[in-house]
Amino acid sequence: MKELSAGKLVVRRSQFFAHLYELGDEDEIMDIIKSHRSSYKKANHYCYALRVSNRSGQIVESFKDDGEVGHPGKVLLEVLKKHNLEHHALVVSRIFGGVKLGVGGVSRAFRNAGEAVVKHHKSGKSVT
Repeated sequence: MKELSAGKLVVRRSQFFAHLYELGDEDEIMDIIKSHRSSYKKANHYCYALRVSNRSGQIVESFKDDGEVGHPGKVLLEVLKKHNLEHHALVVSRIFGGVKLGVGGVSRAFRNAGEAVVKHHKSGKSVT
């Protein structure tokens, strides 16, 4: 795994830490989530989406909402698909800021955080 881009988005005091990774295989996501749990100990949710090729060359897609409302894992998968990213994972860790965002607000925040790190990566800049 290789971290390609990272960023932080704050929405109504909630903090969203987004990271884009290049993956060799889908099993690497567990190590990434373990790392995020260590780095963002105050986070309530560690959501992710990934797209990688399996041994037979087919694209495998997976996501996890980690109990968060608004299906953020699915939203992150849509971002990967929109940008045609294969062999990649988007991981967003959220630290709740005390203000409920609602289903739509949570989905928007995760989408915006994911889009920002993908665009940062595509701009050719190094990891923040």
